[in-house]
Amino acid sequence: MSKNKILLKKFKTGTQSWSDYNEILGLDLKDLKPFLTLANNLKKKNFGNLLKIYIPNKRFPAISITGSECSLHCEHCNKKYLDGMKPILNSNELKTYLMDLHNNDGIGVLLSGGCLPDGSVPLLNYLDSIKEIKKKTNLIINAHTGLLNEETARKLAQVGVDIVSFDINMDMDVIRDIYHLDKDLDDYKRAIGYMQKYGINIVPHICIGLHYGKLHKELESIKFIKESGLNPSLIVLIALIPPKNAKTKFIRPKPVDIAKIISIIRFVYPYSEISLGCMRPRGDVKIEIEKYAIEAGINRIEIPSKKTLKWAKELYPDINYNFFSACCAIPDEFEKFAKSRDLDLKNYLK
Repeated sequence: MSKNKILLKKFKTGTQSWSDYNEILGLDLKDLKPFLTLANNLKKKNFGNLLKIYIPNKRFPAISITGSECSLHCEHCNKKYLDGMKPILNSNELKTYLMDLHNNDGIGVLLSGGCLPDGSVPLLNYLDSIKEIKKKTNLIINAHTGLLNEETARKLAQVGVDIVSFDINMDMDVIRDIYHLDKDLDDYKRAIGYMQKYGINIVPHICIGLHYGKLHKELESIKFIKESGLNPSLIVLIALIPPKNAKTKFIRPKPVDIAKIISIIRFVYPYSEISLGCMRPRGDVKIEIEKYAIEAGINRIEIPSKKTLKWAKELYPDINYNFFSACCAIPDEFEKFAKSRDLDLKNYLK
């Protein structure tokens, strides 16, 4: 029996180890295909034929509480992702904005912003407004926190933030060379520990290809999630979009590499939902990424191509689509508030 057949047998019998997951990372597409099929079958067994489609619009906006400012100047971002967010720079303005959102059929908000030099998003001064909004509305609050401290974790829990979208990273090279942070792996572990202590609903995010577009320590991040005892109901995967003007050359992550990480997470977390998030390469590779992600066992996808959905329906005739006008990181208990209306989908489905 060949080495790859022995490896596949381990996955079929559920006897694989972390070293076996590492073997998947080295497979070419031909040898990888049976593992993608196995991962997809596992998804169907535990979740059925449903694929959830998330299309955020003005009913679920993204807010930056720092405007376009960020202290880190990360190699992969350098503040460009803040430009697409609504700048709100004080707590009263946030409260007014969220009440207007609620009164105009809003579903929720991504509360984000640039980082301070310590890697944290400065949320504390805004949380009393969040507490008041949560008492008056059903708006879903999804917070990007960065490397938060215990005080922020405690306050987030007290005011009723629904979700923390937290970027898991167990790669010192990325921390130092991409994020420009004077931090280490223990700082990430402590941040997770604070949120666990206060019972915060953590939705782990992993960015594939942060190390200049190549797979590097993504497997260590998955292993950390597992060993930390998080047991998340949902994991969001995003992928590096190569920056145009970085000092160091980045390449575009390979669609097949993205599929490898998705399939590994499916094997490690057979009962957790997996989402392909909004940050991923566009252009000619977009559809290829989406197809491989579906083959590898995702449950959710944000803003997929209409061509991808047509392809999936032809390949998997029993597949069903549910549409939500929200960020793909919302846990399923909030989906009843986020179902898309025909009006929300008129441009997408025509």
